[in-house]
Amino acid sequence: MEYYQILGVAKTASADEIKKAYRKLALKYHPDKNPGDKQAEEKFKEISEAYAVLSDPEKRQQYDTFGSTGFRQRYSQEDIFRNFDLNDILHQFGFGGGFRPGGGSFRTSGFRSGGGGSPFDNIFAGAGMRGGCSGCGPQPVQGGDLTYELTVTLEDVLRGAEKTVSLRQGGQTQNVSVKVPKGIEDGKRLRLSGKGAPSATGGPAGDLYLKIHVAEHPVFQRADDDLVVEHRIPFSQACMGTTIEVSTLDGKKFNVKVPAGVQQEAKLRIKGHGLPAGPIGHRGDLLVKIAVRIPKALTPEQEKTVTALAAVGL
Repeated sequence: MEYYQILGVAKTASADEIKKAYRKLALKYHPDKNPGDKQAEEKFKEISEAYAVLSDPEKRQQYDTFGSTGFRQRYSQEDIFRNFDLNDILHQFGFGGGFRPGGGSFRTSGFRSGGGGSPFDNIFAGAGMRGGCSGCGPQPVQGGDLTYELTVTLEDVLRGAEKTVSLRQGGQTQNVSVKVPKGIEDGKRLRLSGKGAPSATGGPAGDLYLKIHVAEHPVFQRADDDLVVEHRIPFSQACMGTTIEVSTLDGKKFNVKVPAGVQQEAKLRIKGHGLPAGPIGHRGDLLVKIAVRIPKALTPEQEKTVTALAAVGL
C-alpha cells in the first residue's frame, strides 16, 4: 500500500496534517455512516492502516526508508496495529467508542494475534478483539519487534565478533552490543530479547532482530564453509608445473605445488583453512582456483616463441 497516497497527503506532511487527513476520511468511510457497504469497509481498513503507520514516528521512518515493499517485509499487519488504539482515536474524532456492525465497540491496542491475521477480521465480524472487551482500557502488551541490517566481514565470520548497533527511538539514540557468532551465514537473523520498541501500555519491550549481511571480500569468495581464492599463473607454468605461495584469510602462508598440465579453473585444496561451520564446528577448506594468465600483447621475442610453439602443437 502507498500510505501517503491513500491519505492524500505529501510525503513531507506534518503529523497534524496526517491526522486531519485521516479524520476527514474516517468521517466519510466510517461503517456507521455506510451500513452494509463493503467498499466503504475496505476503504476504512486502508486508511486506518495508513494512519497506524504514518502517525507512529518509528514506523513512518521505517516506511520512508525502505518503501512499501521493504516495510511490509519487516512489519506484519499485527506489528502495524500493535499499540494503536483506534477506539480512542475515533472517540477523539467524535465517534462514541468504536463500532462494529450491530453496535458495541472495539479496540486494537491489545491486539496480539498468533496467526498473523488482520485486526479487522474480528472487528467486522462483530466479535471484538482477542483479549479485548467493550469499555476496557488498553491491556499491557509487548512492544513491537524491530528489524535492522547488520553488515559483517568474512573476518568476522571466521573469528566471531562483537558489534555495536545504534538504535534511534523517540528522538534518542541507544547503543546495543551484540555478539556475532563464528560461521554466521548471510541472511541469518540474531534476536536480542527486549531491545525492540517499548510498549505504550506498560508491557515489556519487543525484540530486536538483526539481519546479517556478509560484505563481499576483495580477495576471497565464500562457498558454504569453503573459501575460494584465485591465483593466476603464466602459460609456461601451467604446462610445466610450478610452486606458488598462497595466503589464507587469517594471514597464514602456504607453498602449494601446481602440477604440470593443470587446467584452467582447476582447484587445489588446502584443508581446514576455510570458514567454521558454526560456533563450534569444523573449518571448511581453502580452494585455490588456477587461472592461466594470457598477455594482451606480446613482445617480438614472445611472439616468435609462441609461433614456434604453435608449430609443434602448443
